[in-house]
Amino acid sequence: MTAPRAPHTLAVPAMEALHYAPISEIARKIRAKEASVSEVIEAHLARISELQPKLNAFVHVGSEEALQRARDAESAIARGAQSGPLYGVPISAKSCIDVEGWPCGAGSLLRYNERPGRTAPMVQRLLDAGAILLGNTNTPEFLMAYETDNRVSGKTSNPWNPEYSAGGSSGGEAAAIAAGLSAGGIGSDGGGSIRVPAHFCGICGLKPTPGRIPGTGHFPPGNSSFGWLGVCGPMARRVSDLRILFEVMTVQDAFDALSIPAAPRRVPADSGHGLRIGIVESDAFSRVDPETETAVQKAARLLSATGFVLEPFRLENANRLLELWWFFFGNVIGELFRTQVSGKESLLSPMFLEYLEISRWERPITMEEFVNNCGVRDRERGVVLRGMEEVPLLLSPVSVGPAFRHGEGHWRPGTGYRETMQHSQWLNLTGMPGVSVPIGRTVEGLPLGVQLIGRPFEEELLFDVAERLEEARGPWEAPPLA
Repeated sequence: MTAPRAPHTLAVPAMEALHYAPISEIARKIRAKEASVSEVIEAHLARISELQPKLNAFVHVGSEEALQRARDAESAIARGAQSGPLYGVPISAKSCIDVEGWPCGAGSLLRYNERPGRTAPMVQRLLDAGAILLGNTNTPEFLMAYETDNRVSGKTSNPWNPEYSAGGSSGGEAAAIAAGLSAGGIGSDGGGSIRVPAHFCGICGLKPTPGRIPGTGHFPPGNSSFGWLGVCGPMARRVSDLRILFEVMTVQDAFDALSIPAAPRRVPADSGHGLRIGIVESDAFSRVDPETETAVQKAARLLSATGFVLEPFRLENANRLLELWWFFFGNVIGELFRTQVSGKESLLSPMFLEYLEISRWERPITMEEFVNNCGVRDRERGVVLRGMEEVPLLLSPVSVGPAFRHGEGHWRPGTGYRETMQHSQWLNLTGMPGVSVPIGRTVEGLPLGVQLIGRPFEEELLFDVAERLEEARGPWEAPPLA
């Protein structure tokens, strides 16, 4: 895979304020002719040119395509064509999601020459709504780590401190959005891969209910008997931006067996009055660090002051949920990968090799074990949802702490990802939506986020409450990129 070509260096100081503007504001300025599409795209390409050497967020930058699309959009408007809700908005996408003709390596030398012949439906929906795709972003190899580093394009750094990881597996996407290189984009999440990088980089990310956004065109494919484990979802700096992207991306697709015709719904403005929110508790989870605990408490206080009723929520079956998640994400998927990469181990990254070794089952997995665990998953999911009948939302940490330094993440038992990322992983087992919202910073200046969790297909309520939390917290803060 070739390194991303640097876009033209452009002097566009008038566009500086748009780097961190909400998606709705960018679209409004363009519609009001306060800025042209070309000016907006040129400004973001210039910013990519400036910050890509420091962050390494992108693996491919489609400068010429983006500029041509901007010119085409302006010509269409000049002819009186109707503009879409994302008209002129610059976006990005994770490099495991198909874009016609662009590299789709998912961080692996084994997919070095992969160039899809068509664009994924979720990306096409954004383009059809007027968005301009700037490029695609870095991932760990085959997405199987919480740090974005690989043998093809190297590591992605955190915009808040380049000595720290941007997270994974949607780490390139999180870094790009946090640094103002794109207004928003698409990530994917099989165990926290949207929410953890969002938390590390101080932005928002939604893991939706399986079926709301089609996963067609994502690698690895999710149209399997356990396709509910991994989903694609929006990432942006604000919850309102997530909502806009989500509403555009939500569509039924024939090639995603879980896809459903569920149109976005609006939640009544008074939906939060007296609504119960449970603060997740369980002895199965690793203890979070003090600053993370303080962040959760702060979020609880803000929500309570906004009119919600906060109360403890005991997740009694968390141990079983985490075991089942690892059975599917580790043992089963690891076995599938081992079959695919057999004989090519010399080309694999150290982190992916560690995942393959740690995920190895002590013996071949039988069909009976797989089917039985699918049934147990459904029963355990039912236990959680029964407990949420009167408590429709939950509050929890995203992980046990903030971003770690480059190279400090690993899969080894005891202190590895299975312990540090548990708070996010169980949602993928149960298929519940979750959104990461930045809430503060550590004493060292690293972002801290919290996670709001909803019942399946209730993303709209999740957005409503997350926006209220965001409003109570105060304006979004940009990283100190000096």
